[in-house]
Amino acid sequence: MGDLNPHHSNTGAGPKVAVFSAKPYDKKFLSRVRKNSYGSVQLNFHEFALSPKTVPLAHGADAVCVFVNDTLTAEVLQGLSKAGVRAILLRCAGFNNVDLKEAERLGLFVANVPSYSPEAVAEFAVALLQTLNRRTHRAYNRVREGNFNLDGLLGRTLHGKTVGIVGVGKIGLAFARIMRGFGCRLLAFDPFPLDAFREYGEYVPLEELLPQCDFVSLHCPLMEKTRHIINDETLAQMKKGAILINTSRGGLIKTKSVIDALKSGHLGGLALDVYEKEGELFYQDHSGDIIQDDELMRLMTFPNVVVCGHQAFFTEEALTEIAESTLNNLDDFVKRIPCKNSLVNDKALKRRDSHPVRI
Repeated sequence: MGDLNPHHSNTGAGPKVAVFSAKPYDKKFLSRVRKNSYGSVQLNFHEFALSPKTVPLAHGADAVCVFVNDTLTAEVLQGLSKAGVRAILLRCAGFNNVDLKEAERLGLFVANVPSYSPEAVAEFAVALLQTLNRRTHRAYNRVREGNFNLDGLLGRTLHGKTVGIVGVGKIGLAFARIMRGFGCRLLAFDPFPLDAFREYGEYVPLEELLPQCDFVSLHCPLMEKTRHIINDETLAQMKKGAILINTSRGGLIKTKSVIDALKSGHLGGLALDVYEKEGELFYQDHSGDIIQDDELMRLMTFPNVVVCGHQAFFTEEALTEIAESTLNNLDDFVKRIPCKNSLVNDKALKRRDSHPVRI
């Protein structure tokens, strides 16, 4: 990897980090961790997302810190390299928005936060499941208008139901533990099964899991093998009336397919915390705008659909872990210590590719 900008190493000043897509909570938690443990690091926050147009904002920085909807194409990475940036710090687990091959070619360090409070995401997946199952989103709106009628709010008892988990990593396993506590029967699909799940349920092929499950929750990273894993064919295999939950990556679901399945009544409900075209919408206030995404707007007309804005990770504990891990990755880079979260080391890349449907 390249050296830090020479004017920093010569003066003894700490590394400069340009933080993109910075929200108030990013500033709060990154600044708190920096103050407590990494006082020499200089953080420069930008509300704008990283894109070809905003690359100049990184000029003079040793590293950039980015989030899921920042764009790190070959063009952006080349611009960053020319601006003197030597490290890419992802404050998230997903890295499908980064051209890793180009990063390696340019000698850029890239590291992510592969795991942070998996229970936070798993608990939110359960919250979405029960919101949709017990119609609490509709009940909340009714009673605010003085309507206490129960018609249309009928749900199902979770105890004894079959729940399918697609992708059993740390989050999938945490979700399994919770659902087992409800008394559910658990099935899972993962080409590289973790033995830890076997005390909660059994592994079966996807085509066997879908027809049996009353609820299906996705916990997969987005890669070519998993893109649109939920499509016309797999939706047809699902049990009629089943509920689908996705708190992982939007691209796992083909949106047009779920709209068709909802319209036909085959899919009983859909809860999304992610959306395949969320990049230009999520994490921003568009309440005064005309949203041009017709598929998303169509989804939100269904009474049995709940859409949230990618908030499953959003807990104090998770944000603290993310900030700590992000700055620790930077510290490893500065000190030339092998980083366990590196994405541009051949060994690390092979490790992640060997688990294609886990998060």
